Amino acid sequence: MGLESGTPVSTLHERASYKVGDFEVPTGREEEWRFTPLRRLRGLHNGTAAEGGKVIVDVEAAPEVTVETVGRDDERLGRAYVPADRVSAQAWESFDRATVITVPKETVATTPTVVRLRGEDASGAVYGHTTVVVEPFAVATVVLSHRGSATYADNVEFVVGDGASLSVISLQDWNDDSVHVSHQHARLGRDARFTGHNVSLGGDLVRISPSVSYTGPGGDAELYGVYFVDGGQHLEHRLLVDHAVPHCRSRVDYRGALQDQDAHAVWIGDVIIRAEAEGTDTYELNRNLVLTDGTRVDSVPNLEILTGEVVGAGHASASGRLDDEHLFYLQARGIPWDEARRMVVRGYLGQLIDKIEVAEVREKVAEAIEAELDQGAGE
Repeated sequence: MGLESGTPVSTLHERASYKVGDFEVPTGREEEWRFTPLRRLRGLHNGTAAEGGKVIVDVEAAPEVTVETVGRDDERLGRAYVPADRVSAQAWESFDRATVITVPKETVATTPTVVRLRGEDASGAVYGHTTVVVEPFAVATVVLSHRGSATYADNVEFVVGDGASLSVISLQDWNDDSVHVSHQHARLGRDARFTGHNVSLGGDLVRISPSVSYTGPGGDAELYGVYFVDGGQHLEHRLLVDHAVPHCRSRVDYRGALQDQDAHAVWIGDVIIRAEAEGTDTYELNRNLVLTDGTRVDSVPNLEILTGEVVGAGHASASGRLDDEHLFYLQARGIPWDEARRMVVRGYLGQLIDKIEVAEVREKVAEAIEAELDQGAGE
């Protein structure tokens, strides 16, 4: 927690640049990289990534929404976010075409806009960029679906105008050979609302970095995450909520389950309340449920407060095994151990899955969790 002063103590987000050369090649000793197995990034972090991968982008847009494929020179790109690490800068310098989704002013989209990214070759790297612009007083839902095999790094910008509302569901359901490093940034205008859901299930290594900034008072952000880590997987989520204007709100709730040898979950939650952000109301929470031996969890909540005038500010983190008393209670009522285990995990993750607004996605996530539990049955 920082002291009351004008400058944040944290150094995690002190550098931002569109140029790869402004960032040193990570060694793994840096705070922002110390939990990530760099050797598994396939060169995305140091410029040695092989070329030639393939990711196909297909957009199914709501009738009221405009979708464009644009070049690097489009002025709407890069206005809401500046890369904060080398991989993000590499993705910015390397993408060829970007997808821009626009929700016109005062429009309420009648259906979700679904962006399907399908990897077809993980042997080479692919870089991408997506910008979603929700103009003032508009309302929309966007689904990002990641599947297939890929070595992929991208930046995603969500520009939410004054009085607008955007809900985003990002599903990482890659094949086991995939690597995905993504920065997802939301910039909220006055009285804007943003709800982000990240669901990470597949892939060899997945590192997602959601962040939120505010440009006017009254902004409200809720960030939810569900992840299920199997043996050998590395699933990492690194969040930043930067309160730099007064009277804004944020809530963060990420929950994960782990099973089998060398399953590794990383959650880093950074919240900064700057000196000028009086009246901030924020809370962040991370919980991890360990289902078997041989797993590893790293959970680090960071709360930095530079003003004493806040409505509320807190954080919490908890990681542990299944509660034996809960299982005993269920088994004593004739429920077999495996079904008791399923019931506990369903209840634990289901509280966040139920918050997903799109029924089709919600059902798919629930089915995927059941498949994960099937895989771990009997262990």
